[in-house]
Amino acid sequence: MSQEFVIRLAGEALYTVLKASAPMLIVALVVGLTISIFQATTQIQEQTLAFVPKIVAVLLSILLFGPWIMTTLVDFTTNLFNNLPTFVG
Repeated sequence: MSQEFVIRLAGEALYTVLKASAPMLIVALVVGLTISIFQATTQIQEQTLAFVPKIVAVLLSILLFGPWIMTTLVDFTTNLFNNLPTFVG
């Protein structure tokens, strides 16, 4: 296993993790920003008002994007296992 292979594999793994987590992170960011604007406008400083809707939004985004995330992870794993024997040796 060469050094280039390990570096390329680590890069692909990092890209896959970022790609798979991006939908939840973007949804949490948008919901958090919206709630922060609402809190600043109404001057309500309740912590659960910011926390609970983000959890619900992230869970809904997992349900919505779950099949795509699973496909992305399965494609990465399949590609890894198919190309691993050519580099080990």
